Amino acid sequence: MNRKRILGICLIFLMVAFIFIQPAYGGPGGQIAKVIANTFWGKMVLSLLSLVLLPMGIYMYIKQKLAERRAYKDLKFMAPYDPNFEWLWAKQRILDCFYRVHSAWKEEDVSRAFEYLTDWYWQNQQLVRLDRWHREGLRNVCEVKKVRAVRPLLFIHRNDDVAHEGSVLVVSITANMKDYLVQRETGNVVEGDPKFKDHETIWSFTLAEGQWRVSNIEAVGCEFGYIFQVKNVPRIEETVLGLSNPMKADNKQIDAGSLIAGSTDPR
Repeated sequence: MNRKRILGICLIFLMVAFIFIQPAYGGPGGQIAKVIANTFWGKMVLSLLSLVLLPMGIYMYIKQKLAERRAYKDLKFMAPYDPNFEWLWAKQRILDCFYRVHSAWKEEDVSRAFEYLTDWYWQNQQLVRLDRWHREGLRNVCEVKKVRAVRPLLFIHRNDDVAHEGSVLVVSITANMKDYLVQRETGNVVEGDPKFKDHETIWSFTLAEGQWRVSNIEAVGCEFGYIFQVKNVPRIEETVLGLSNPMKADNKQIDAGSLIAGSTDPR
């Protein structure tokens, strides 16, 4: 398939997505579940489009699975150095963050989840999202029924001044939930769907002060950018030089000067 044909398919996809998918903004990170057209023709067009893009979808699925495998493998390698990298431990922390952040969001006070967010992100959420909606007379109704899946997409080990600090873990979280905006005075739905539906979001976590903290929340689709970053992530063994005994690897005891410095700001 030549480049022009691929570009044509992508343009068709974008046009159909623009026509049949209404973007709505709410929930932690400002992303309400997309409202897809329920009309017969809307479903038909999306079904045909799925068939056309099937080869590309298979390719992206394979890339995603490879990225997951790499993340699991690197986390397993780092687990003896710090329990934060043990997947079961990390997953529990991720779920705690997910529920705490949604609870705080529901109460319209992100400071309730301060210890689960990076400083920059909790300020961003309160000022940019909740305070603005309050001024506009809007309220976000956000309720999680069940988390169905948590999958790691990208893991980057860093040592920002202290061992392991600044490490980044990006995960895909799929939850059955409802998420929509209503007018405060009338209760009328402005954007989103008041029904419970499976909704996927991409959450980034940064290891700060010895804990995984939420540093970003993005809509589904953003995961591909992270998946294609995997090839640029250094070999995990190269990031822990100087740690001779992983069972004694303590953030306060290790000389940070013997470690490879972290790279860019995860934000």
